[in-house]
Amino acid sequence: MSFPAQQPWSEPAGRAERPDDAPPHPRLRLHRGFASRYLLDARDVVVYLPPCYGQHAERRYPVLYVHDGQNLFDGRTSFIPGKTWEMREQADAAIEAGEVEPLVIVGIYNTGDRRLAEYTPDRDWRMGGGEADKYGLLLTHELMPWIAERYRVRSEVEATGLGGSSLGGLATLYLGLRYTEYFGRLAVLSPSVWWNSKSIITYVRKRAEEIAERPRIWLDAGSGEGQRTVEDARQLARRLAAGGWRAEENLHFEIVEGATHDETGWARRVRPMLRFLFPAGWRNRSDLPTVLK
Repeated sequence: MSFPAQQPWSEPAGRAERPDDAPPHPRLRLHRGFASRYLLDARDVVVYLPPCYGQHAERRYPVLYVHDGQNLFDGRTSFIPGKTWEMREQADAAIEAGEVEPLVIVGIYNTGDRRLAEYTPDRDWRMGGGEADKYGLLLTHELMPWIAERYRVRSEVEATGLGGSSLGGLATLYLGLRYTEYFGRLAVLSPSVWWNSKSIITYVRKRAEEIAERPRIWLDAGSGEGQRTVEDARQLARRLAAGGWRAEENLHFEIVEGATHDETGWARRVRPMLRFLFPAGWRNRSDLPTVLK
């Protein structure tokens, strides 16, 4: 896969890190003010490097892009202060235990009031939205090439994932199926299936008929998120199964007992999600579907 050409981007003047807002770990790299020609608002980007990144100068790594990046690693920036996905801690533990292929994780901060618009695939007559296509262009045409220039990440579709929760889960499924030539693994946590009268269900049905290679999908919801969220997730899982996804081959669906719709609930799923999407030694395993080989 080749990325479209673009003008190089650099840190804006006057936006250097201050000691009080530096990332909370030396393997987290914060890049401020990433601008786009597709969307008006600039956004910060945080990059997690696996424990072995500095030891193997020639090695290139799978990469997972995750929405709502301010909620992943740093309790000072998280929506609920002090509560994060514990993404670094969970990824480190899984990698060091030999469960997960070492990978780079790119957290893309949301833009506050513009989050709903950017994370929704179509316009709801009451709530607006519908700018996920533009956000997808930012990801595929701008951010992904920029990351590839600066970090040792692999660019093959089978080595590239996208993830998010709530509206970020909705955006992940929509963009992951729209851009199957870019994303081979999707982490869809507590997706907002309800958006615009569940239009994502219809979209999944249509796209399943069009795509040749189905991305590997982790789909979940927490039993503490409410009955509607759980039933919507079940309906989405059934639609994916009808569209050709196979349980535990390229689809894992789970209702997580007691998990709530917040960073603490999503933190519980990080490690098993990474195990399913990026299992250690996946390049040499014969039991994984073709898209992962």
